[in-house]
Amino acid sequence: MKIIIDNKIPYIKEAVQKIADEVVYIPGKDFTPELVRDADALIVRTRTHCNRDLLEGSRVKFIATATIGFDHIDTEYCKHAGIEWTNAPGCNSASVAQYIQSSLLVWKSCRNKKLNELTIGIIGVGNVGSKVAKVARNFGMRVLLNDLPREEKEGTEQFVSLNKIAEECDIITFHVPLYKEGKYKTFHLADESFFRSLKQGPVIINTSRGEVIDTDALLKALESRTISDAIIDVWEHEPEINRELLEKVFIGTPHIAGYSADGKANATRMSLDAICKFFQIEGDYNINAPAPASPIIHAKNHEEAILQMYNPVEDSTRLKNQPELFETLRGDYPLRREETAYLIKY
Repeated sequence: MKIIIDNKIPYIKEAVQKIADEVVYIPGKDFTPELVRDADALIVRTRTHCNRDLLEGSRVKFIATATIGFDHIDTEYCKHAGIEWTNAPGCNSASVAQYIQSSLLVWKSCRNKKLNELTIGIIGVGNVGSKVAKVARNFGMRVLLNDLPREEKEGTEQFVSLNKIAEECDIITFHVPLYKEGKYKTFHLADESFFRSLKQGPVIINTSRGEVIDTDALLKALESRTISDAIIDVWEHEPEINRELLEKVFIGTPHIAGYSADGKANATRMSLDAICKFFQIEGDYNINAPAPASPIIHAKNHEEAILQMYNPVEDSTRLKNQPELFETLRGDYPLRREETAYLIKY
């Protein structure tokens, strides 16, 4: 079996050798029809568009994307061509929650806010949104949840409308997949009309997909002070991001909110497990994130410990200083560890 793998996917080389006869590693943007023609499976990230142009005439039977999102996979074409695919739902949900946890602590310190006096609106309450809700409740925040698909299945008891979030929330964070059309369309979910409906001058956080927010509308909202701040990890037109928006956001990072070693190990494991299941291969491998360089953290309190584990300011400063290096900063990002990897001593 031949597998072609995005060369930025970590912790995979030793494990994949146990299940494949031939393995090729290439940058995600360099997948071509010629390269994939004789491959049996692909393991990709969001940078590889798996569509008719890439796949037609190939012998590819299975695609694993080591990401939560899968809008880079043409699912209709794959269905037509008999190509199975899988993503890695929830693989980095704890990492994204860690990013938001640390970002909120930085923001409240700089803006002299008390989180336990604020209301947060979480739009999209899946693997990530649920963990962010837990983080917010641990801070003592009032939490409002919006998730239309879940509300239709589970009832309205625990969910509120977008209008209520727009009217009452001091912080609004997006955790939805990207759907460009249909009943649950999320493309430009936050558009001019959304920003006009906001009543509290909230902070806007986006770690989902760049296209969920209309960049021009977000810029206008920042300039008019309709919103007070923005924390943005995902951007329209990556890696050619809007430089003006980057200058204006409170924190701006190169799509790395989910880039913990733990999340990456989860995604790699899930991708290989799916390939083994599809091809009916016995997979005998272990994939674990490496131990942190300094596994013991000494801190006065938990908030200080959280920021020792991860502080987004350094990542934001790097991107703001060199926005043209977006792809490099993302591709060469030094994977952080999540809280479970540390022993905290107070």
